[in-house]
Amino acid sequence: MDTVTREARRAPDARVRWFGLWDSYFVICYLVTTGLVFTSAVPQTGRLIAIGALTLVVPWYAGIGRPLMLRHERDRRNAVFAGGLFGLFGLATAVDLTSAFALFALVPMLMMSLDTRPAVVAGVVGNLVPVTMLWLQGGATAPLMLFVLLASLLGIALSVLLGLWIKRVVRQNREHAELIEELRQNREQVARLSHHAGISAERERLAREIHDTLAQSLTSIISLVEAADAEVEGAPAVARKHLALVGRMAKESLAEARSFVADRTPASLRESSLAQALRRQADGLAAQTGLLARFAVEGDERPLPMAVNVVLLRAAQEAGTNVRKHADARAVDLVLRYDDSSVGLHVTDDGLGFDSAEAERGAAAGGQDGPGGGDEASGFGLRGMAARLAEIGGAMSVVSAPGAGTVVEVTVPLDGAAGRPDGPSAPRSEVAEWRTEAAHEGR
Repeated sequence: MDTVTREARRAPDARVRWFGLWDSYFVICYLVTTGLVFTSAVPQTGRLIAIGALTLVVPWYAGIGRPLMLRHERDRRNAVFAGGLFGLFGLATAVDLTSAFALFALVPMLMMSLDTRPAVVAGVVGNLVPVTMLWLQGGATAPLMLFVLLASLLGIALSVLLGLWIKRVVRQNREHAELIEELRQNREQVARLSHHAGISAERERLAREIHDTLAQSLTSIISLVEAADAEVEGAPAVARKHLALVGRMAKESLAEARSFVADRTPASLRESSLAQALRRQADGLAAQTGLLARFAVEGDERPLPMAVNVVLLRAAQEAGTNVRKHADARAVDLVLRYDDSSVGLHVTDDGLGFDSAEAERGAAAGGQDGPGGGDEASGFGLRGMAARLAEIGGAMSVVSAPGAGTVVEVTVPLDGAAGRPDGPSAPRSEVAEWRTEAAHEGR
């Protein structure tokens, strides 16, 4: 349970506890005042009337005043409560001036039930009631009148200060409660947005993984099955090789599917380095298409964070798919390049090429990637590759022109990440070439 939620639930309880303290103070004031009235020199009838009036203040407060104080709105019921309070207090003070001690409870109740200005006026009037009653009754000596007047003036000053302080505390408590409620609502909204963002991010991740693994593998499997079907009668040995590749790709695809569903390391990187995985990628591209595939490593090979390995491997897979589907190339070069502060992958083919500027505009507009862009229907080619790179601070450039081939360059800054290896490394790879029997036979 977070802090804001606890505070939001605690705020109403704190207000009730605060009123519990006020209730205790009110009871103490009532008992003290009635005790003083009971021991005063006023005739018994007057004392009974004063005590009865003070006692009626208790249900008047409990039934009407307290609910009004616990809510923030003001209406005519507040004025009715204040009027009734004044009537009972005036009656008690008229028969026994000792009842004036009830002002210690009367003034705070007025301040909590009325707006600031009416409450201050009511508090001043309440403090003038004792001296007024003494003057109306007559027979009081001048020193007694002066004493009561000074006491009333002091009571007025204290009432104004106490009233302003009570109003400020009540306002601050209300603002605090409103702020806590607003924070609670904001936190709930942020939690909902985070939940939806997490769902969207996971859908995007699965979409990219499916495009970069299963969709590409299924495309290759379909091509190999068609090739095997074409060779099954005239060249059964070649057809069996195609079918063997189909089986191998199906197994690899199954392993990849299990890996990305569990959000784990790709199967091709689990027990080998990035260079070895890229070499197998080039090997598979050559076996599937018959084109000349070359792979090389430039710079000092070193362990990389697994996130970088995955992005570079997926970029190579996407580029290889583009070459196979669109380029109509005879050769492709994959170069893994290590620098002091970055690692890059360069994929170059001698195929048909395309208008790279137009393809980038189409990718930015969210449409089809076009030639070299990957999946025409979903638009996940260039855009998916760029999204993966953006997640780790990398960059991508595609340079191509009709008839001039295509160069895909991917660069990822390391920022010291090479010191945190996430996968096994391998000795520096040398330039390698692959050409299948089918390529020799067909060229």
